Amino acid sequence: MASGVTGSRGGEGRRGFLAELKDAVNARTALLVIAVLGLQLGFIVSYIGALHHPYPYKASIGVVAPPTVSAQLVAGLNGLPKQVLDAEPVADEATAVGRMKDQKLYTALVVNPAGTQDTLLVANASGPALATAVTQIVTGVEARQGRTIVVKDVVPLAAGDAEGLSSFYLAVGWCVGGYLVASLLGISAGTRPANLRRAIIRLGALLLFSLAAGLGGALIAGPILNALPGRIIALWGVGTMVVFGVGAVTMALECFFDVIGIGIAVLLFVILGNPSAGGVFPPPLMPPFWRAIGPWLPNGAGTDLNRSIAYFHGTDVLRPLLVLSVWIVVGVALTLVASVLRRGSGRADLPKAERAVELPTAARAVDPA
Repeated sequence: MASGVTGSRGGEGRRGFLAELKDAVNARTALLVIAVLGLQLGFIVSYIGALHHPYPYKASIGVVAPPTVSAQLVAGLNGLPKQVLDAEPVADEATAVGRMKDQKLYTALVVNPAGTQDTLLVANASGPALATAVTQIVTGVEARQGRTIVVKDVVPLAAGDAEGLSSFYLAVGWCVGGYLVASLLGISAGTRPANLRRAIIRLGALLLFSLAAGLGGALIAGPILNALPGRIIALWGVGTMVVFGVGAVTMALECFFDVIGIGIAVLLFVILGNPSAGGVFPPPLMPPFWRAIGPWLPNGAGTDLNRSIAYFHGTDVLRPLLVLSVWIVVGVALTLVASVLRRGSGRADLPKAERAVELPTAARAVDPA
């Protein structure tokens, strides 16, 4: 008798545990956990894959040399194994410096026809790692010809930006703010705005946040920490665009994919965007995949704009400005479209607390008493 009772209780205990397990980790939660694992592994693959073995590929270099040796030297540099350099002839040193300051060349080799020591012009503001890599390559080439080089930095880094990473970290900080505030709005107020008006209000709140975040980042990187030179108002504008673009796209992803949209935003702006942004290593040092996607994501566009404003007098900014503009337009448009498509299910889009308040009201409406 006691054995039967014990067995019955044991069965109930097992069934109770299984029921608790099912309630604690249902199928939807299990899928989300698997998705998080995928994001985590993707993070590791992306960061290590992009940054573990930097090696130059077609790093642009100008060659200033007498006509008798210019063509041969250019051909020799372009013929190096693995296409590490992309050499082109340049008329004179002043032209080479101008092209470097316009961000058309990374480096330039100025040949001294009267001696055996040539000059390698570098721009550490474009990335110290690339300047170092090209210096090592050119030093080897020159040594095989019985020549030496002296390195001249024509666009040096600011004293407060020793490794040249401030432009990158500033852009990353803005991206983080953009997707975090959009995620917070979605979690606290419902991932899908109930109607078009609410979507516009959310976008307006995001714009105000973007203005504050852009100004705060510009002030911290500029006069507070003295990390980046350049006009504060220009950096403020870049920050506003980065935060608003990332936030608007995250908001749109939440509208269409609910909480999964936050994971997609993390994939875009953290897992893919950060290592490909060209902050740690410039594009010529990155593997093909990251080198290809970096300029088209807000992280890379923001980094390029910050660097251009700080060190290159705002040159070569059209492409990154267009990239950020496209992200903004796409994010806003998709958010508004989603709010129109979903307006028939407004109650489902309300936060849980607000829906809980509505339920007793609905019950009273049908109560015969």
